[in-house]
Amino acid sequence: MNETGLSEEKIRNILNDSKGQDLKYERVLSSMCTYPHRIAVQAHMQFIESNMGDFGLFRGTYNLEKEILSSIGDLLHKADAVGYMTTGGTESNIQAIRSMRNLFLQSEKYQKSLKSGQKYVRPNLVVPESAHFSFDKVSDILDVELRKASLDDELKVSVESVKSLIDENTIGLVAIAGSTEFGQVDPIKALSDIAVEKNIFMHVDAAFGGFVLPFLKKSYEFDFKLPGVTSIAIDPHKMGLSTIPAGILLFRDFHHLESLKADTPYLTVSTQYTLTGTRSGAAVAATYAVINHLGKEGYRKTVSRCMELTSYLLDKLAEINVYPLIEPLMNVVALEIPKCDIVRSRLAKEFNWQVSITQNPHGLRLVIMPHVSFEMIDSFVSDLKKVLDSLE
Repeated sequence: MNETGLSEEKIRNILNDSKGQDLKYERVLSSMCTYPHRIAVQAHMQFIESNMGDFGLFRGTYNLEKEILSSIGDLLHKADAVGYMTTGGTESNIQAIRSMRNLFLQSEKYQKSLKSGQKYVRPNLVVPESAHFSFDKVSDILDVELRKASLDDELKVSVESVKSLIDENTIGLVAIAGSTEFGQVDPIKALSDIAVEKNIFMHVDAAFGGFVLPFLKKSYEFDFKLPGVTSIAIDPHKMGLSTIPAGILLFRDFHHLESLKADTPYLTVSTQYTLTGTRSGAAVAATYAVINHLGKEGYRKTVSRCMELTSYLLDKLAEINVYPLIEPLMNVVALEIPKCDIVRSRLAKEFNWQVSITQNPHGLRLVIMPHVSFEMIDSFVSDLKKVLDSLE
């Protein structure tokens, strides 16, 4: 830190220079984030000092959060769902599984086993192989064994594999509604039935798909409409077009949230259920603004345009004999391209395109977010063809 401060002009120049070094979204085809809607940005700045960690001081912002939870709960077929706004999918996933673990350890069955002299057995969680890497963090933080179920030919989790991994120490199941690599949706109804039959919890990671699936022409069952679903993660800062960081964690019943309770005697509120202490009220205001400004009609238009762009991309790629690993369900495309690591590197170095790769099967991954345009796709496909031609 300098002894004396820099002028505002100097600071602005430094910030402008740093901003200029960031990759613009117009060259990004790998991210599940995008430019936030302008009304979200305006709301974010208006509420920039609001701290939801002590929401008794910011009652108006807290009321906005409650309205958001009700609106998103209604979208996911449970208007009275409970929860809170998180920093995003990772925090939501950690808290959902933490609730599972806490309730499992507090259960009468588990407590009886301890009293009978049974040694502590590490609880386990069954997740798809396609689950986000945040669940590896969950395993480390919560000391929960992660059991990864294999995928079928359509890159959905195998129901039979899930069944084979469940035992008496399984605290719950995880299903993905819009997998990070492939945009695929697991057979969530079948998994819900298993959760009900086994009387275990089930979390749906819809961080990306939550703002896509409800607005597609085809209907998918993935939310609280299914009785086995006990919690859902959904991210407004992805396809919801809110500012970063903005996630939402919803529980079917209050006792799930109650299991996360911590006493906060020095604040204006006596209890906290969140993982972080300080929370952004700005993200709350931004999310409230954009979901109410766009409404379902606005999101349908946004998703429809992204899907139109996705179809256009596939048509242009077919012209250069490049095809998807699986038919895209939503605006995530995995391409069957040989030497995709080299292709990815050269696209970045020679043409400044940022794309990503999938692991198994190996391919090139593109996400068609609202910042993508037809002209952007034309330019990308042209550059991709140059790279592929040079490798022959």
